[in-house]
Amino acid sequence: MLKVSIVVPVYNAGRYIDLCSPSLLDQSLGKDAYEVIYVDDGSTDDSAQRLDQLAARHPHVRVIHQENSGWPGKPRNVGIRMARGEYVQFVDQDDELALDALEHLYRLATRNGSDIVLGKVVGTMAGPSNVFKRTVERCTVENAPLIESLTPHKMFRREFLLDEDLTFPEGPVRLEDQLFMVRAYLRAKTVSIFADRPCYIWKRREDGGNTSSRATAPEDYYGHLRTVVDAIKEETEPGPLQDHLLRRSYRVELLRPVGEPRALQRTGKALERYFDVVRSMALDAYPPGVRDGLPALTRLRAHLLEEGHLDSLVELARRTRGIKPDLTVDDVRWRAGRLHVTTTIGMRRADGEPFTLVERYGRMLLDPELLAGIKGAENWEAPHPLGHAYGELLVHDSARDLWWFPDADLTPRTEPLGAGRHRVVLTGETVIDPLTLVGGGAMEPGTHVVWASAQLLGVGRRARVSRPEDRSILGAVRVGTPPRLVIPAWFGQHAQLSMSVGRPGDATVPRHLLLRTTGVPRVRRAARTVLHHLPTDVRHRARTLARRADPWSKKG
Repeated sequence: MLKVSIVVPVYNAGRYIDLCSPSLLDQSLGKDAYEVIYVDDGSTDDSAQRLDQLAARHPHVRVIHQENSGWPGKPRNVGIRMARGEYVQFVDQDDELALDALEHLYRLATRNGSDIVLGKVVGTMAGPSNVFKRTVERCTVENAPLIESLTPHKMFRREFLLDEDLTFPEGPVRLEDQLFMVRAYLRAKTVSIFADRPCYIWKRREDGGNTSSRATAPEDYYGHLRTVVDAIKEETEPGPLQDHLLRRSYRVELLRPVGEPRALQRTGKALERYFDVVRSMALDAYPPGVRDGLPALTRLRAHLLEEGHLDSLVELARRTRGIKPDLTVDDVRWRAGRLHVTTTIGMRRADGEPFTLVERYGRMLLDPELLAGIKGAENWEAPHPLGHAYGELLVHDSARDLWWFPDADLTPRTEPLGAGRHRVVLTGETVIDPLTLVGGGAMEPGTHVVWASAQLLGVGRRARVSRPEDRSILGAVRVGTPPRLVIPAWFGQHAQLSMSVGRPGDATVPRHLLLRTTGVPRVRRAARTVLHHLPTDVRHRARTLARRADPWSKKG
């Protein structure tokens, strides 16, 4: 038996076949250990010919042609039935796999007898996700945030799919991937997450031709979402788990049209149409525990939606759009080759005042000044202000567009401001270890920029880790064997914390000076002028280093 079958549904993919196929054809798992199954869903362009040519050149490629079904569901089902691998990995026609993806995912799967394996997703369609914060050997939907990852770009044990009769809905069905995934998660006994290296490269097409980008009527879209909600109810008993799983679609899909920015982009009949559709579904499809478990501001939106206050939702969106993160760096220092960053993160309203709680008669009320005059939001209570507060620092490898999660200990607390006013903040220390940050391995050469992400009282924001008033030079260190230079600095007009990492074995004084020079914007322009007067070979080496250290330009 083969180890893995890659299944790729194809419809009028054209040149994207040639862009995707190299990453599938040369997997490090070995060509005798896996196969690639393309299922052509009645393409009307030259996709069928391109696929047949691939199969003729590569023995581990198979092509199945079928009449058009109108959506990826049926091609994926055909691929499952025809697969000869122990595991099935789904890939969309315009995406790619890292060349060692199958090797890592299959090893993790067989070590744990996994039914499903999630590989770290990167690319222009994917932002940082704490689902991939750490590699997890064994988990389930009950004890891991799997519900936040509902695309099918994962590896599945084929026997598990067949035994559980797990198939995609066929024909033009929106959210068919969500319906498949919630059923799979709820029936899987073991799920594994591989976060040490990027695996799946999820790409936005330049022509906007991704299947998920096609427009659809709200009645149709939310009708399909109702099917996903019904599936969760069928697979679970009423209670905390069911509420937790349903809360994701309420928060992400249901409230999206009535929050910023969508509630401010649509007007008139178009906005009213979405409002009527999502309100009807909120009232009919979701148990009360779903709304009750939301953070304060999100729960207020749900309340206004269910009570029918569209004008209030629009005004709330207008006011909350201006809430900004308020981050201070309390301390930064090296200890034993690791950078320790102590931060405090809060939120500020558009007028610059803190986003607050006000204590009245023994109750904590959500910022009365922010909500003043909004019908239905009067005296809105935040009974558990710390229950949904969380945050973390992230390190962005800007050249490779990869996000990594250092070890952090950020604790939520309320901070008194006087006159019964309080603000919720996250405080604590994050430790960035240059030798273990990247999936237990060392940071790659280049520039790495530090950000913060926080969720407070239902407001989520990303912030630069900056120190605008103190741009003092932080000391460089040499770490690892062979040694590499790591130079932290405050970058650009926002004085954002970044780390320039040198190549292993090149930790000389000249390299130190070059990294420092190319890593500081105010002297980089002068450095470029000097380059013109250097010998050709020296100029080439210096420009290569400048490209690695440049936090804004991937092209150099």
